[in-house]
Amino acid sequence: MERCPFENELILVSNRGPISYTRGEDGELKTVRGGGGLVTALLGVAASCEITWIASAMTPEDAEISIRVGGGSTKVTHDEHRLGLRFVVSDPEVYNKFYNIIANPLIWFIQHYLWDLSVVPDIRHNEFEAWENGYQVVNREFADVVCDELDARGNERPVVMLHDYHLYTCPSLVRERHPEAFLHQFVHIPWPQSDSWRVLPRHIRQAIVRGLLANDIVAFHTQRYVRNFLVSCEELIGAEVEVDFARSVVIVAGREVWVRAYPISIDCADFERLAESESVLEEERYIEALRREYLVLRVDRMDLSKNIVRGFKAFDMFLDDHPEFKQRITFLALLQPSRGDVKEYNTYRQQIMREVEVINTKHGTTNWMPIDVRMQDNFMRSVAAYKQFDVLMVNAIYDGMNLIAKEAGLINRHDGVLILSENTGAHEELGEYCLSVNPFDLESQSEAIYQALIMEKDEKSRRAGMIRDTVKHNDIQKWIETQFVDIKAKMTEKAEAT
Repeated sequence: MERCPFENELILVSNRGPISYTRGEDGELKTVRGGGGLVTALLGVAASCEITWIASAMTPEDAEISIRVGGGSTKVTHDEHRLGLRFVVSDPEVYNKFYNIIANPLIWFIQHYLWDLSVVPDIRHNEFEAWENGYQVVNREFADVVCDELDARGNERPVVMLHDYHLYTCPSLVRERHPEAFLHQFVHIPWPQSDSWRVLPRHIRQAIVRGLLANDIVAFHTQRYVRNFLVSCEELIGAEVEVDFARSVVIVAGREVWVRAYPISIDCADFERLAESESVLEEERYIEALRREYLVLRVDRMDLSKNIVRGFKAFDMFLDDHPEFKQRITFLALLQPSRGDVKEYNTYRQQIMREVEVINTKHGTTNWMPIDVRMQDNFMRSVAAYKQFDVLMVNAIYDGMNLIAKEAGLINRHDGVLILSENTGAHEELGEYCLSVNPFDLESQSEAIYQALIMEKDEKSRRAGMIRDTVKHNDIQKWIETQFVDIKAKMTEKAEAT
């Protein structure tokens, strides 16, 4: 991988960090890897740059470590990468308002088109108060730590890379104190059409867009999200900005902000090694014992955006229309519980299990249940299932990228067919080689299951091979390096302008 194109250190900023601390039964502190695909992707950046990572203290032990080092950074080793780690310690009540009222669900739901606008949301004192005394406070705390890191480096100019929807107003707070700073922010979830943002009161939605425009580069996974963001700037901010759609640039306060698409991917070599590890091979034997003649698979967090209930309904329709597949097929759903402190997620989990019960009662027999749901966080089992599927269902309502489609497509051993929602970011790269579906059209999803199962062997092999080739060509190294190239070019442009 190409080294960083800039001389000084890189500062990564995200809500979740690469490591969190807990206390073992012996009373000693121990580290656990931070959750989520974002951490995995950003560890790839750590392999090519000297970095300091700023993240929220997620546990009391994280806060304890922060106190021990006087609020500064500590050196840690993770996956053979040596990096600086600095925690932002927030008051628990403030963090709850930031995360559980504003970031999740309010902003997340907007960006995934999840609100039923006829009844929700109601924006009232609770949300206004959580915005001012939760979201804005935590973003200010992050900005204070970023500025402290910049102050400590004097004339050195590290690149600050912020990540995701938790930190939309942080860049403007940094820019006020460090106008010379180079700020880059990656939004890892969909950027919706501009009218979606009108759910929020004017001052909040404008603060979000202005915060992002304080960056030098704003990054998304797809060209669709880039276009939506440019339109949002034009329609939600208006005369304050000039939008150049041809160059994907927004001019604000005399600065040019580049808006770019970099489709995130995976470390192919590392993932292929993992697929042959003993722990995965052991789980593969478990999966083989579950399958019948055909295996339909989905692997998801139990998030409303993943569209799990409609996927099961489509499978129900498939069994109605093609009873010859009964007792020959299993729909294995490996589901990870998600955001149990958000009531909409608890309700959705109940809906999922009710739908499974109805379908299994309708079609099942004493020795066969069509849908097998396993609610657990077992990544090795998921990887083992990736290798075994005949059909992979990815029918998300909206998804920033969906790395499951790439991970599973890379290592599948059965020339399995990918059913992919047209509203996932991955569709821009893989849509030509999958069976593309509308996530709300149950007929198309049911028919896609059937077409995947009866597809000619040569055609299945061709599609699977093209998916593998595409994933390998656009791997995590390319994702990182293309950003580095643009950062270097933008830094040069800024230097020449001054």
